[in-house]
Amino acid sequence: MPTAPHPPRDPAPVARAGRAPGAWPMAGHLPHLLRAPLRFLDSLPAHGDLVEIRLGPRPAFVLCHPELARRVMSDGRTFDRVGPLYEGSRAALGNGLATCPHADHRRQRLLMQPAFRTEHLPGYATAMSHEIGIALDRWRPGTTVDMVDEMFALTTTVAVRTLFGSGIDDRDIAELRDSLDTFLKGVYLRALLPAVDAVPTPSSRRYRRGLAGWRAHVARIVADRRAGGAAGRDLLARLLAARDDDGGALGESELHDQVAVLILAGAETTSSALAWSLHLVAGHPDAERALHAEVDAVLDGRVAGPDDLPRLEWTGRVVREALRLYPPAWVLPRTTTRAVDLAGRRLAVGSTLVFSPYILHRHPDFHPEPELFRPEREYADGTGPGAWSRSAFVPFGAGPTKCIGDTFALTESVLALASIAARWRLRPASAAPVRAVPRSVLTPRTLPMRLIPR
Repeated sequence: MPTAPHPPRDPAPVARAGRAPGAWPMAGHLPHLLRAPLRFLDSLPAHGDLVEIRLGPRPAFVLCHPELARRVMSDGRTFDRVGPLYEGSRAALGNGLATCPHADHRRQRLLMQPAFRTEHLPGYATAMSHEIGIALDRWRPGTTVDMVDEMFALTTTVAVRTLFGSGIDDRDIAELRDSLDTFLKGVYLRALLPAVDAVPTPSSRRYRRGLAGWRAHVARIVADRRAGGAAGRDLLARLLAARDDDGGALGESELHDQVAVLILAGAETTSSALAWSLHLVAGHPDAERALHAEVDAVLDGRVAGPDDLPRLEWTGRVVREALRLYPPAWVLPRTTTRAVDLAGRRLAVGSTLVFSPYILHRHPDFHPEPELFRPEREYADGTGPGAWSRSAFVPFGAGPTKCIGDTFALTESVLALASIAARWRLRPASAAPVRAVPRSVLTPRTLPMRLIPR
């Protein structure tokens, strides 16, 4: 009979625990998280490495040190994806790989992993390049385009095409994209205020319609694919063929949940990375000149393909630095399943912890001049000699639940950014500051840019 695991020990006894000031009576820090969440997160490391905040009357503990974050994210049994915040996420998104608890994660990961093997990436990248080319051919010199909408449209199309192949028509993709966009705009608010839909406001009705439309589109697309046969070389074909250790396949609800998560992650995360990359490049002439020099030498005006990736080194650095400054998955909650000591605090069973790549990526102890856009920074993820702590750069999460599609997302981002830069110089069409809007991911509220051919 296996013995019960010992309670985990704190690997960082010098870590400081603290409390955030400014809590409102009854509401706690919710007003800050609703009005100016990034400013609030920026303020927390000054109060400790593990900082207690209040979500209404309930305490939550924010991880402000990479080693504490590494410990929490590597131990899914103790720090699980359970509790009220994840119950709401699963109600909306299903029990897919991005939301499932520890008990379900290993089986799901094993079933999903074959679809993301390295040998499949060139095929996915070829499909990405095709859709990127179609999108860029629609652009016209001198016009103004909102890059938030444009990149979301592109990455949603790429996600659907790589998942389902070429059998989905443009109207279906557009309808799915509209439902997804409406749904995603309401996720963050409902994570903080689950009771917001108790009042039938126009906003809550739009959210419910968006969620229902999103689910219906995913279900219909999967059903049509099943009816047409499971053969193919796209992601869905590989998911239909996947088997776990006992020879079991994904059940119907499991398949729907995984497809929904893949479309959502592929669309929203990558579009955010691209929008921020375009914004940052336009505001930094030296970085833009280096990007243009690289894509001119490698592409000479054509759309980037999978064979170009090894030579697009600076382009990759731009994307990674955008991911550092504006990590799409900016906050991820966890819940303790047993009492545990962390940074000198004894946390009871059921305590909420918050893992925030946004905080870790902008911590001055680990990133010199963290507010500056510097693609020449060295990363500890294989793109530099390792000047940074690996656990201080975590745009795709960390530990066993790290995003399974991280290489997929980076590949698409580099191909799209290089292809855009090879043909166009983008300039802000408004003097208004570009502001981040926290929703399910961290994205610009709007990004109007004028298209200037190179």
